Amino acid sequence: MQRHGNHSSASSSTVPIEEVHMQEEEEVYQDEEPLIQEETEAKTPPADSKNGRRTERGGGGERGGGDVGGASRSPVFSWFVVLALLGVWSSVAVVYLDIVDYDRVIARAKDFHGNLSEVLQGKLKAYDTDGDGDFDMEDAKVLLDEKRKEGAERDATPPTDETAAGSNATTGLKDAATPPVGTSPEDGTETQERLAATTNQQEEDPQEAEPAEDTPSERPPVDSVSDDPQDNSFPDDLGDAIDTTGALMEEAEPVAGAEEESRGPMRGDDRSEPEPQSEAVRQVEVGPAKKKKPKLLNKLDKSIKAEIDGAEKLRKKGQLDEALRAFEALVRRYPQSPRARYGQAQTEDDLAEKRRSNELLQRAISSYRDAAELPDATPDLLRAALRRRAERQQFLGRMRGSLATLERLTQIFPEDIGLKNDLGVAHLLLGDNKGAKQVYEQVLAVVPGNGFAKVHYGFILKSENKIAESIPYLREGLESGEPGTDDGRFYFHLGDALQRVGDESAYHWYELGHQRGHFASVWQRSLYNVDGLKAQPWWTPQETGYTDLVKTLERNWRTIRDEALAVMDRRTGSFVPEEENLREKGEWGQYTLWQQGKKIGNACQGVPRTCALLERYPEATGCKRGQVKFSVMQPGTHVWPHTGPTNCRLRLHLGLVVPRPGCRIRCTNQTREWEEGRVLIFDDSFEHEVWQDANGYRLILIVDVWHPELTPYQRQTLSPI
Repeated sequence: MQRHGNHSSASSSTVPIEEVHMQEEEEVYQDEEPLIQEETEAKTPPADSKNGRRTERGGGGERGGGDVGGASRSPVFSWFVVLALLGVWSSVAVVYLDIVDYDRVIARAKDFHGNLSEVLQGKLKAYDTDGDGDFDMEDAKVLLDEKRKEGAERDATPPTDETAAGSNATTGLKDAATPPVGTSPEDGTETQERLAATTNQQEEDPQEAEPAEDTPSERPPVDSVSDDPQDNSFPDDLGDAIDTTGALMEEAEPVAGAEEESRGPMRGDDRSEPEPQSEAVRQVEVGPAKKKKPKLLNKLDKSIKAEIDGAEKLRKKGQLDEALRAFEALVRRYPQSPRARYGQAQTEDDLAEKRRSNELLQRAISSYRDAAELPDATPDLLRAALRRRAERQQFLGRMRGSLATLERLTQIFPEDIGLKNDLGVAHLLLGDNKGAKQVYEQVLAVVPGNGFAKVHYGFILKSENKIAESIPYLREGLESGEPGTDDGRFYFHLGDALQRVGDESAYHWYELGHQRGHFASVWQRSLYNVDGLKAQPWWTPQETGYTDLVKTLERNWRTIRDEALAVMDRRTGSFVPEEENLREKGEWGQYTLWQQGKKIGNACQGVPRTCALLERYPEATGCKRGQVKFSVMQPGTHVWPHTGPTNCRLRLHLGLVVPRPGCRIRCTNQTREWEEGRVLIFDDSFEHEVWQDANGYRLILIVDVWHPELTPYQRQTLSPI
């Protein structure tokens, strides 16, 4: 396959692929080349090569090299002997500095010696790419990337180094300039030094310098974004190259040699009627599409880019106080600079997180707004600033403010479906299911296959008890695999909806949710968990360690029952209907004493002796992930199979009024019945189901307690549920 050289070349004729890569590598390391030239010009004068660039004559006088400066074949041979004796230097120079034409050097060496010297063979064995025990023409071609077409076949051979294999799998590129794995550390010293130099240079330059307007950019700078809507260098799943927090997307760390390989094939101005290639070869050559970076700099910002870069470098290094002072100074000097204000907002945001300061976070929220309101803010900066502002407002619990910010964003960018989806989530966080439903209906009208909108729309339908209608949206949304759909809540509600319509495929989705890491098991499907806690459906008092609490409840069950009956007999409405949409049929009322570790109003005034007994047991009254309540269930009631929200609690049921037979509870695959004056203990994070088929009402006391394996610190710091 042939490609043209750069347009700046003296000749327009086609050149072999290795020469294109030579030229491009020269551009990559252009800062280093003068040092090399200074060292080598005393040995051989530079001359123009086939592709019009200046290079070093590596071997021989054909092509006019024989009479330059009076040189002859003898000096060339002498030069080659020196090269042979300095094998390590020569291997580096040959491979990395592109100063040797391998075809000519090896041909002349074989003319003089019949074969390469043993010394040179030993030094270049590190580059034996075809495994035949020596360094020959085939190896040279691989190192010069002429055998790129064979890359797909080479990829089929698993590398011996797992890390290298992972890197190649990630980038889709072959590292033709790196010595094969298995070589001694010293073989790759020069390579490591060059890569380290490149990495250091990248670390010291947080925003790459912009190329001149008439120079094609090899890698887009931070503030560059393609204006071509057909540009396929941008992965579909990255939206606008701005993540959900509004922070800049970081480029993946390049694999050694990947940059050099990707330059040639991706340079549109270097293409000239390429030969047909297989898809596998194209993937090896081009690799994955590059991420576009958002365009954050306007004309003013470009004029002060060096100063912005300096402040941004401090922020990325974690020197936040210095970075904030630098950005604040920039804002004072250039009050109309959106990028300076955005950098100030990001630094305040970082400091707020570091110091856990709501005051600093509020300053950041205001600064994001200020950056977005400047008249010349670029669209990408506007989107990033307001999106991050909305997220931080949500973090502070300012849901209405976040909703207003997202509404403004969707007005500015009406075609951005991602922003529409975020707006729907904001409505849900406010408890405004109706508003969220309208948003997702608008999205699905424009993009009927949008998986994110589908799962959320299905979630809303199910909350409206439109069970059958919700199933296709939840299923198709999960099957789409789109970002934001792989959430345990959607597996949970799809399975629950399928169970309610009698579809056994529910357990298929529960199993998938388990495989995806959302559920501890098919049976245990709680979503707010602490890892490592003992998990079993049924418990004995001895296993819990709460034997004293159990004995107190069982000894005093009649007193507790009488107080509960007195509250029921007053018919004051103290027992309220169950509101969790768990009943298939029947009546189920509850009278709550403690919720999330806090006493509920004046509830204990109706049952003072019961509350006095319970207040002795903080594992119950202080359980922030549980409740203490009376539960009355009328005949003919059935509660759907369901699971509790967390594995951090166990649930105690004290039987108070239990008509027999017909009152039973199933947890996983074991069913039990209540008994008056006795306590049942189970883990309600496992699937359970209730039937009340007796002739009279059933009355029990429910007491949630902390899981016994939680530490005191965990009990203190876990969020309430």
